[in-house]
Amino acid sequence: MASQAHLDKMTVRQNYRNLWHTNLMSTMGNDPGYCCLAALCAPCVSYMLRKRALYDDMSRYTCCGGYMPCSGRCGESKCPELCLCTEVFLCFGNSVASTRFMLQDEFNIQTTKCDNCIIGFMFCLQQLACIFSIIACISGMEELQEASQILSCLADLVYCTVCACMQTQHKIEMDKRDGKFGPQPAMMVPPVQHMSRIDQQVPPSVGYGQQPYGYPPPPQNQGYPPSGYPPAAYPPPGYPPAAYPPPGYPR
Repeated sequence: MASQAHLDKMTVRQNYRNLWHTNLMSTMGNDPGYCCLAALCAPCVSYMLRKRALYDDMSRYTCCGGYMPCSGRCGESKCPELCLCTEVFLCFGNSVASTRFMLQDEFNIQTTKCDNCIIGFMFCLQQLACIFSIIACISGMEELQEASQILSCLADLVYCTVCACMQTQHKIEMDKRDGKFGPQPAMMVPPVQHMSRIDQQVPPSVGYGQQPYGYPPPPQNQGYPPSGYPPAAYPPPGYPPAAYPPPGYPR
């Protein structure tokens, strides 16, 4: 049941309308110093980012952001700082993922396909290294053991690199949230709209490139006087009458 709810939530996150301010490939170029700090002292950075994601209000802290079965059952309300320290050191991967999910749910952020491929490659490499280690342990072959150790080292290197980039991505997103990139651009003033008048044959079409539906097209000939005026025979025949005043009219 919990796994189904988790899959449903992941599906919802894929349909969020916003994107991260920077992708995983660009984090090193945008903030190389913080990326190196996240790689060298990952648990400390995870602690600072989670606290910052909570707006420095540790009374709102829940273990693993409320996304794990242990959330709310670890005594967070009594000592949230100690519980967060335990989380970032013992469950580092979950701490990074929980901060990521919190930011995604707060700002409707979806992960790009490129970032999903990088994260998926990291997971697949870890699973492959684990399988090779099990096979090498069972078989006892030195060649497989060496290959599994190399693969494990490569998986750990990729894991540390991706986690550092993810934490830098979270930091840049919170910099954007806190206005460190400057004020948000003001909204454009809408164009002036003109009200239609009763004496107008066709009301003006505000904001549309074509004639509003339901109104007749405007006349094509705007010349004055209109063509065919005056009539060819002017004055018209029979006007005025031959005898004036007419018969029977009192004089």
